Amino acid sequence: MTTSVFLAVLLAAFLHATWNSLIKGSDDKHATMLAVVLGHVPLAILVLPFAPPINMAALPWIIGGVALHLGYQLFLIAGYRAGDLTLVYPIARGSAPLIVTAVSIGVMGVSFTSLELSGVILIALGLVSLALVRRADETRNSRAAIMALCTGAFIAAYSLVDGIGARVATSALGFWAWAAIGNAVALMIWTALMRPCTFNILKSNRSVFMTGLIGGTASFLAYGLVIWAFTQAPIALVTALRETSIVFALLIGVGILKERLDFVKVITTFVTISGAILLRTSKS
Repeated sequence: MTTSVFLAVLLAAFLHATWNSLIKGSDDKHATMLAVVLGHVPLAILVLPFAPPINMAALPWIIGGVALHLGYQLFLIAGYRAGDLTLVYPIARGSAPLIVTAVSIGVMGVSFTSLELSGVILIALGLVSLALVRRADETRNSRAAIMALCTGAFIAAYSLVDGIGARVATSALGFWAWAAIGNAVALMIWTALMRPCTFNILKSNRSVFMTGLIGGTASFLAYGLVIWAFTQAPIALVTALRETSIVFALLIGVGILKERLDFVKVITTFVTISGAILLRTSKS
């Protein structure tokens, strides 16, 4: 993995953890998620005139990605309603690299070096092991863990679809701009059908609007960098490295959201960093 790709994905990881912390820390998580997704649209419209035209063969991949992103967002909201950022986020992000790697090897015929596989496994297992974390009342939060695992499945699916789609489109920026607009439309339609009162919150609550503007900018830039990286390196490796965002999520969760810090979280953070170092030293 080249230095430019490595640094770009690390920046995306930081931005991703930032906007996730905004969702978790909000009072109405659906309203905030909608605000973040709508916050993608101004940037998407802004960059479209400067992006190379996409290959229309990528249209099915855009549509598939939009549907998968919608599922991811709905399960992520459910997870954050049920559990801590430092529980839901790591399990969701940690399960995805294992799924993507398995599909890449078994279905797409991608081969990896032993160093690359070791890095992916270290990152994924380090994050998934946070399922061992107990709540303050010493009981396991099984609902949050299940929602997080479902979220991880959607992350794996949209990573593969978007990675392949961006390559078919021959324009990573154009692909993501159109996908972001499509995702905003999809989430608005779902909200109008299932939670129409959410629009009133967006209109009346300035803080939600500002959170959406900040979070939407961070989210759009973060995933734009990831989609570009998908076109430069194996999707599985980019997906795994992206999940080092757990380090940033841990710092935000403990330092800002005042969530509990324990030995398991510290150990899994070091395991995750070790996996990232292995990916950095790989040659792909």
